[in-house]
Amino acid sequence: MGILSGIRVLDCSIAMAGPFAAQRMGDMGADVIKVEPTTGEWQRHAPAGGASGNEINVSFLSLNRNKRSLAVDLKLPEGKALLLDLVKSADVFLQNYRPGVAARLGVDYETLSAINPKLIYVSMSGYGEDGPYKNYPGQDLLLQSMSGAMMSAGSKDTPPSPAGQYLVDAITAYTAFEGALAALFHRERTGEGQKVEVNMLDAITTIQMQELSVFTVGKKPQTRSVEPHAHSYIRAPYGVFKTKDSYITIAMANLKKLGELINEPFFADLEDQTDSWTYRDEIYAMTRIKLEERTTQEWLDLFRPVDIWCGPVYGYEDVVNDPQIKHNGTFVEYDHPTEGRVKTPGFPIKFSKTPSTVDRGAPRVGEHTREILSAAGKSDAEIEALLASGAVKQANV
Repeated sequence: MGILSGIRVLDCSIAMAGPFAAQRMGDMGADVIKVEPTTGEWQRHAPAGGASGNEINVSFLSLNRNKRSLAVDLKLPEGKALLLDLVKSADVFLQNYRPGVAARLGVDYETLSAINPKLIYVSMSGYGEDGPYKNYPGQDLLLQSMSGAMMSAGSKDTPPSPAGQYLVDAITAYTAFEGALAALFHRERTGEGQKVEVNMLDAITTIQMQELSVFTVGKKPQTRSVEPHAHSYIRAPYGVFKTKDSYITIAMANLKKLGELINEPFFADLEDQTDSWTYRDEIYAMTRIKLEERTTQEWLDLFRPVDIWCGPVYGYEDVVNDPQIKHNGTFVEYDHPTEGRVKTPGFPIKFSKTPSTVDRGAPRVGEHTREILSAAGKSDAEIEALLASGAVKQANV
């Protein structure tokens, strides 16, 4: 019984951001019904990294646990009527259709709120539901490039570098999740449902609260240096440095203390809050040269006891085997009926009385169609008629 037990979510989203937001609600106990086409949601057919899985690829598997699948053709009258019937008992409806598609399908906010005034309707888009970019593709890398963030790191003579994860998708997912929870809290107080709009461009822009305020309020230009500094608005040294055997990160170290440890006398008379900007490239270059003299572990052993902020640079194997990750229980493992033993990132929020759990893995297409329709009051004969018409699909069990 998770903290959102009793909340029913109709997840009509595809790809990453929407399904990830809905999965977070499912992890907390909500009954998430994944409403997908009878051929399966798009992500089922687009495996990231080529990890196709047995029956369910890893992309879909990772974003759709704790959900039940209802496979329905919304283009058929019977399918659309079925969804509208389910809306009557739903708490949250989540979609990330391109602008205009929800209205064409007859599942826009105005239509659904008339059926259920208490409904929380979460609409996700790439750039907003209207405006000059409304029809542009809302893809993670494209939004990263438009966010300005890429120009805050690296060196001025090299191409901007994207983040090493699907950053905009993840941030948008959490923004939608936050909006849904806030709207549910409002409804708890007032009984009133509402529409919640989230777009990827605003999500990735607004998390840069400090950086953009430094630019707009502080009037500080976003200037990349000659050396590959990790952030244009953080003083040197700040970045990733090669060591004798791998890499290490250094963040905002005390210059005098760092200079003593790496045997760089130039740092001795520098002021952290002024000279670290004036001599940003020089500080980075001198640090870079000196750090190649020892291994990462040797530097960590020197720096950490005297409060020089530093850390190793991990690959995924290092992450999975890290002792703090293991201590935190960051990953969860469970058995899936078609994919076997699954190990995947778990739950970032810990509740003392209502912990999140994996109650079911990602469903097969239409795995729960019959179960969902029966619970919605459909008779066996009605379900058989829907299956025969092609309006819905039931996975072979």
